[in-house]
Amino acid sequence: MASSLAPILLTGAGGFIGSHLTEALVQRGHSVRAFVRYNGRSDSGLLRDLDPEVRKSVEVIFGDIRDSHAIFEAARGVDTIYHLGALITIPYSYVHPRETIETNILGTLNVLEAAREHNIRRVVHTSTSEVYGTARFVPITEAHPLQGQSPYSASKIGADKIVESFHLSFGVPAVTVRPFNTYGPRQSARAVIPTVISQALTQPVVRLGDLRPTRDLNFATDTAAGFLLAGTVDAAVGKTINLANRDEISIGDLAQKIIQLVGRDVRIEEDTTRIRPSNSEVFRLYGDNTLAREILGWQPQVGLDEGLRRTIEWVAARLDRFDPTRYQV
Repeated sequence: MASSLAPILLTGAGGFIGSHLTEALVQRGHSVRAFVRYNGRSDSGLLRDLDPEVRKSVEVIFGDIRDSHAIFEAARGVDTIYHLGALITIPYSYVHPRETIETNILGTLNVLEAAREHNIRRVVHTSTSEVYGTARFVPITEAHPLQGQSPYSASKIGADKIVESFHLSFGVPAVTVRPFNTYGPRQSARAVIPTVISQALTQPVVRLGDLRPTRDLNFATDTAAGFLLAGTVDAAVGKTINLANRDEISIGDLAQKIIQLVGRDVRIEEDTTRIRPSNSEVFRLYGDNTLAREILGWQPQVGLDEGLRRTIEWVAARLDRFDPTRYQV
């Protein structure tokens, strides 16, 4: 698959959304410089799942986004930086808040400084709907107050504000994309949907934490499409843009829907070890996507039932990657 467009640097390329975005960029003619956190196994993460023809246009660079020199060198000669590299798990942030804050805030600072020094055309920064905390009004617009209800969400609020400051202070052409909950093939059991699917396929009981919170769900290819547009539409520069489906479903109803699609007789039980601290739980996420539609021309294409069917099929073919008896932090 020949690449004809300007090269792209993508931090966090080996992650869930990063792998889908890498694939989408290559399919549109870009070569991708994939920045992946170093490990002694030379494991490129979910990039290994990409078609071999796609991987030919991907240059994997191992490093740590906390290393400013590594980011500076990786950004040399690229047109656009898609910054997805982060520690993203909320339960992990309870256990290791310092690592989460250093990675997400200092890593973002390094990306912005590299972009400034190299005069990068566009930086697309990844936020999260978790920065809103429990909804104070719905649907949640980009003007909704921010609330750090976990160390993870606080670290992303900090990163978002640093991006805003570099745009306003130094003119760095940055866009902040704020995806609501993304799901789909390649997602690990640290997320609720693969957790439910792997249990529903193999166990008599699905064990979950609190069933009451609601989430606004986007299929992975829809989220990747939003990122692509944020990197090309000039009117997006300086903006923060929700990628939301403008719908919500409770965790309990979502689990029931998955069980029905799997087609097994499975019951649901509460597992208290999976419940967030009471003041940290985000009970309602239901996003407004008006800006995404008006500025980017983006709207979701994959409905929830269809997206869940595709995800169930993917998990079912790779059950060896999941341990449905273990709570993955």
